[in-house]
Amino acid sequence: MSCAAVCAPPSGLGRHHGFSSSPSTVCRRRGRPPYTIRACANSGDADDSGGGLLPRMVLHDSLDAAGVVTDHARAAREGFATQIGRLTRLNAETSIAISRGADLARAALCIAAEDDSLVSHSSVPLPVDAFIARLDDLSTGFLAAGFLPPSGAPPEVFFDHLDRYLYVHKGFRRTNVASDARAMYLHSTLTCRSGSALMLSLIYSELLKTLRLYGLLDFDEEISFPHDLNGLPRGYDKRRSKFCDEPNIMTAKSLLVEILQTLKGMFWPFQSNQSSSLFLNAVAANHHGPGNVGGSQARSHGNISAIEMAAAKSAQHRLMRGVWTNVRFGDMRRALAACERLILLNHNPCELRDYAALLYHCGYYKDCLQYLTSYQNAMVGQPRTNPLEMLEDDAVNTLTARVNLILAEDGWDSHKPAASYWTKNSEPW
Repeated sequence: MSCAAVCAPPSGLGRHHGFSSSPSTVCRRRGRPPYTIRACANSGDADDSGGGLLPRMVLHDSLDAAGVVTDHARAAREGFATQIGRLTRLNAETSIAISRGADLARAALCIAAEDDSLVSHSSVPLPVDAFIARLDDLSTGFLAAGFLPPSGAPPEVFFDHLDRYLYVHKGFRRTNVASDARAMYLHSTLTCRSGSALMLSLIYSELLKTLRLYGLLDFDEEISFPHDLNGLPRGYDKRRSKFCDEPNIMTAKSLLVEILQTLKGMFWPFQSNQSSSLFLNAVAANHHGPGNVGGSQARSHGNISAIEMAAAKSAQHRLMRGVWTNVRFGDMRRALAACERLILLNHNPCELRDYAALLYHCGYYKDCLQYLTSYQNAMVGQPRTNPLEMLEDDAVNTLTARVNLILAEDGWDSHKPAASYWTKNSEPW
């Protein structure tokens, strides 16, 4: 059993239910899962902007092929897709202080539940409903602990009481994401009372949502999201907001995008150049991937030190063995999962390109080419003037050409390297 499942509170009645991981239900989703299309029904069709549906998402199927049970991961993904399917174009751009449509807390917990299942191999799913109940208890605790200000108190007094309740009485604090990946998961933040600004903002919005349902708010509230390293999310009266406050407002969709992009960056397996993009790092790693290790290849990249090459080789070994003890070495499973969920959100065509780069390293060349083609179709007619974007476009063309050469080899269809990606166990030295 995973640590998250052990420390979870007992199940209770919360505001939201319906997250199920019944094996009989999940088994009907084998192959291409239905959530690929339904999740984006309201926030934009899941297509490649060229008139066709996107290719399949391969993470769960590839793990199934390797003998890894994915029932709980599939159920969690379905729960996430259900929530984002409720994001219309209008409420996707609504502040999290209002949060109409999707249940953001449940969506965040479904993200945590899938990632927990991918890395823990637990036979017990993360109890989403129990953590929803914990959020409810946190909200009602504001009233039970006597922090509700007298009737008619100005909004400034109300938010001062709410801040003292959450950050002093309950002891929630902000954690540096770079030093602790758990800070990006809602269940861990609720359990440890320590998390990222994104998770604290989500909890703050849930408190306001519950208090609004109780009819205790007679003003328009807003949440200021901190963009510095130490600030905390705080509420304020929207009627007194200024134009300069707009960048500090987090919308429903932007919250989910920020969560997933942060997870994607944390678990991206290729971090050789922090000043470059994730995609360029992944393409650069192609030079040192399977089939390219040799004296001539090493000589052509003489600017890379022997220590860096050894570290890259060791990291690749850990990824293939399924060792996930240190974020610095990356996590292919959670990186793929973050990419797939970003694609479901229909956020940015660049997510198609980044996902294709990971598929290349996993050996899914046909799927990689299909996603590269979808990306290129989506970018037709869009000028690229930024030097970094121009480098990325050149890398896309190079990667596309390379994949086409691989697929042109005789007998490729009968070769299945991707199924063994998760089970390779060669020594790194």
